Amino acid sequence: MRIPRIYLPRSLTPDAMVTLDTDAAHHIARVLRLHAGAPLILFNGQGGEYQAILHSITGNQVQAQILKHHAHETESPLQVTLAQGISRGERMDYTLQKAVELGVKTIIPLFSERCEVRLQGERLDKRVRHWQGIVNSACEQCGRNRIPSVLAPMTLPQWLPTSDGLRLVLDPHATHSLAQYTQPADGKITLLIGPEGGLSDAEIINTQHAGFTRIRLGPRVLRTETAGLAVLAALQAVWGDLL
Repeated sequence: MRIPRIYLPRSLTPDAMVTLDTDAAHHIARVLRLHAGAPLILFNGQGGEYQAILHSITGNQVQAQILKHHAHETESPLQVTLAQGISRGERMDYTLQKAVELGVKTIIPLFSERCEVRLQGERLDKRVRHWQGIVNSACEQCGRNRIPSVLAPMTLPQWLPTSDGLRLVLDPHATHSLAQYTQPADGKITLLIGPEGGLSDAEIINTQHAGFTRIRLGPRVLRTETAGLAVLAALQAVWGDLL
């Protein structure tokens, strides 16, 4: 059985006893049905991971004893920011989960002209917390020890002036491909993906004014939940650590 990995965002030190958060405790005790002595891996997002054992389960409280720290890292040499047009429900969840597996560093949800999702206030705050939870869980599953950030959603015009690094926007009508570019020395890449309806012509022009280059991935039009992941995989294959 694979050793469970648990994200615990607090100070962790060898020989310490820690109480797991409610969701993690439920997963360990009620879903996996582990018993005292079972091995665990804990990480707090600050680098490396901690070997631990399940110490006790008392009611809804689960405690683990930390044994030692391992300076183990799985981060990509690329620092990719994914600016993703917000899509509906499970499509956005899927994009975020797989982007984490492919090594993305920062995720910025964007509202654009053709975005079909309309959220604000508490509903938007709740959705952002949900997205960050998806990211945290994906790190537990894929072995990452540093947690990508899901930033507060912005409109495309608000965000464009803040973008940096090698700026790429996926456009099925572009004439350039990724193969025509060289890896940026600092590894910083910003990738912009439109929502389910794509970016409008005016938005594409605005991205170019902001320093973005239009690229395409082959002759087929990709869905929003596929597009960013395909580019991330290509970036990691040619410049990162995928191959």
